[in-house]
Amino acid sequence: MAKNSARDIEVKAFATHHVITQPNPLRKVLRRVEAKDMDDPVGRAEQALAGLSGEFKDWMASEVDRLSAAWAAIQQDGFDDAQRGELFRAAHDIKGDAATFGFPSAAGIAESLCRVIEHAPDLAKVPVELFSHHINAIAAIVHENTRLDSLSVSSELSRRLRKVADEYLAHVNRDRPEHLEAILAPSIVPAE
Repeated sequence: MAKNSARDIEVKAFATHHVITQPNPLRKVLRRVEAKDMDDPVGRAEQALAGLSGEFKDWMASEVDRLSAAWAAIQQDGFDDAQRGELFRAAHDIKGDAATFGFPSAAGIAESLCRVIEHAPDLAKVPVELFSHHINAIAAIVHENTRLDSLSVSSELSRRLRKVADEYLAHVNRDRPEHLEAILAPSIVPAE
């Protein structure tokens, strides 16, 4: 890119300061486009998402199946690093995808499950019900999210499971201040 010459630079002097401006060299490479020819990448992305939205429920169902399979393997063989990792990744993927795919309450529950997996000192000592309630709630939201009243029910379920998980984690980490701080810190709960 060519450097501006000293004569292209404009200096305005004020009583207490100077303002130096230079011409914008990008103006020379701009191309004006008529309104009818303008590309709207956001609009195109929204259209693409709308076209795919019929497949969202199927994608979420496969993620729920993956989560359920990981939990079934743990129930059969117990926790090891590989199975713990698979359960965490399945929950984490649901946490990331659920809101985009129209299941924001499932995202909140998956986040709560991720927190349990991440912060419980010994996963083998976590009550089985805490895991199964999270996994069953996610499955119910994804498979049964067809009624208008289900949104408020799933939001309440998400809130309660998070509360129970946080209380459990605070109790088992009471002697681990480095974990307790992360557990008690507020996190973002997805908006409905």
